[in-house]
Amino acid sequence: MSRAFTKDEGPDEPPVVPPRAPLPDGVANYVTPRGLALLHAERDALAAERTHADADHSDERERSRRLTVLAARQAALAERLARVQLVPPRPSDTARFGATVTYRTPGGDTTVTIVGVDEADAAAGLVAFTSPVARALTGAKVGDTVSLRTAAGEEDAHVLAVEYPTAG
Repeated sequence: MSRAFTKDEGPDEPPVVPPRAPLPDGVANYVTPRGLALLHAERDALAAERTHADADHSDERERSRRLTVLAARQAALAERLARVQLVPPRPSDTARFGATVTYRTPGGDTTVTIVGVDEADAAAGLVAFTSPVARALTGAKVGDTVSLRTAAGEEDAHVLAVEYPTAG
């Protein structure tokens, strides 16, 4: 039988814990109110998962591995939470953290919201404040044209709208 289909009896490989989204050294972990709620929900989910793993003694090796991964994830999250700086919405005519910006490029109109690194999800239009797109848009007003770096090179983006969520 091929060795690929057998369980190696040697020492276990250390578990791989995917890293969190990068946050530059010395930069606060800016979060929107939604982003802070998501971090707290993640903390609570990890605590519940840890409690469940602590109670599961069906496979001691797997339990130990799972607890190691959970401890690493909890430590990374605790470090991220220690750097949190909540940025409540401050409506303005200028694109800043928390703004939803609609812009036009030769490829069409795009709408993005500038959020914290843990809340970012490009597919959902949520871009981290550290991203090239967010950096290019920050400080822009409706009618401004900014230069975006794309895979195809530099591209002009004309700002069509800058909106902020309403409080409450």
